[in-house]
Amino acid sequence: MQQTKSFFIPAFFVFFLSLGLSDFPVISYLIAWLGSFYIFYLTWFSKRRFLLKDLPITSQIMRPIFLLQLIFAGFMCCTSIFFFLNHLGYEYFEKISPVKFTANEQTYLLAKCQRLCFLGHISLVGGILLSMTKTEKKAQHYTFKSRKVEYTWLRLGISFYIVAFIMQFIPGLFQFFIYLHDMAIFAASLILLKGLRKKDVLLIGYGAVMFGINFINATLTGYKEHILINFIILFALLFPYYKRTIAILSLPTIYLLLYILPTYASIIRMQSWGGDKTAQQARTEAFETLLQDDIDEKIEETNWDFLTERFSEIGMFIQFVEFVPEKRDYYRGEILENSFLALIPRALYPNKPLTEKVAMERVYEAGVVDRASNVSAKARPVVDAYLSFGYWGVFILLLILGYLTQFFNNTAERWFGGYEFGCIVVFNGCFQVLWRGNNFEFMLNNMLYGFITMWLVFVVLRKLEILTPVKHNS
Repeated sequence: MQQTKSFFIPAFFVFFLSLGLSDFPVISYLIAWLGSFYIFYLTWFSKRRFLLKDLPITSQIMRPIFLLQLIFAGFMCCTSIFFFLNHLGYEYFEKISPVKFTANEQTYLLAKCQRLCFLGHISLVGGILLSMTKTEKKAQHYTFKSRKVEYTWLRLGISFYIVAFIMQFIPGLFQFFIYLHDMAIFAASLILLKGLRKKDVLLIGYGAVMFGINFINATLTGYKEHILINFIILFALLFPYYKRTIAILSLPTIYLLLYILPTYASIIRMQSWGGDKTAQQARTEAFETLLQDDIDEKIEETNWDFLTERFSEIGMFIQFVEFVPEKRDYYRGEILENSFLALIPRALYPNKPLTEKVAMERVYEAGVVDRASNVSAKARPVVDAYLSFGYWGVFILLLILGYLTQFFNNTAERWFGGYEFGCIVVFNGCFQVLWRGNNFEFMLNNMLYGFITMWLVFVVLRKLEILTPVKHNS
């Protein structure tokens, strides 16, 4: 508890400083924006950093306090700087507007949204820390029975792929396919790492082939995130063992991907989603377009739109904050009620409304998206929390989300032999949706069925005696 106090006190000092300067929106925004980097410093680099001591720092970066916080808070809090610069009249850090900037209504809304995001960041991390400090002395821990655990993981990875492949053709089981497929991907990445460390040709071959197939498939989807995730997983796993090499390669690689992916993905979507070409043909055309001599100007134009509108979703958040509570009262328990109703299987609730339709209703109501459009623009957790109960909603609901996130990770590590398979494969495979978050209706559904999947896998491995109990931790 003392650890969480020493986190909340300085974090909330920065938040209330930003809140107290709300009459100066530019300064308030910058304090809230920089506040997220201060939280990164507090949790990762300060002398009183908030980490479990069972592993070296570099060997636990797939845990929520590292990877999930970086992605979740990075997208929620840090990417808004591009929207902010564009609002000030800049493009790529170059002043393009001849008019002297003067704060207006949108400036105040932008600062308010950034403060809400910062509050959400504090609460998310606070919830993770509260769950991290919870002792589990009486909890039963399990480990893999086999001495050659890498080959057990190899067999499990193959089994995940086979079962996932079958499940995608069985009505009502597609959701379980997603979790098993994601666990298979993480298992392949872990097996590749173990193969490289042990110079085992079989492990290297399997891991490289499966990782390569998944990456090739990701290039066909038209989603930037699917490609980025492959590199994030690879870099996160390799970093503890190849720190210098990964440190040198990761930043320019991510920068290059962020530079070309918006244009690449837009071509895929235009040609494959809205056109008459196959995904393979669209990918070929996208690669050919990127190799053209005059592509730089098109990339820069596409990228600035991407950075200001889609990379950060604060523009959409501003529209919600402008709408609630000025034009519509807070939703209070309505969104949460819809979220819990969405958990009921349709077999038990035949007239259950479509979750997508329910989630999009508040988007249409706020005027974020026109009803006639085909766009899906569902809100993120901090938005739904604000729409429900305002500032208190963001604080309490994101605190609960952080606590549950770490609880799931604790359970996965306890059931599946510790950090490597439990956290890297099972937790991140079943709860990858939490990396960036989703609206409450979909996120609660993902969390429930992700946990059920994890429990079912645990039960099967216990019955097969692949997992065996160990003595209680002292």
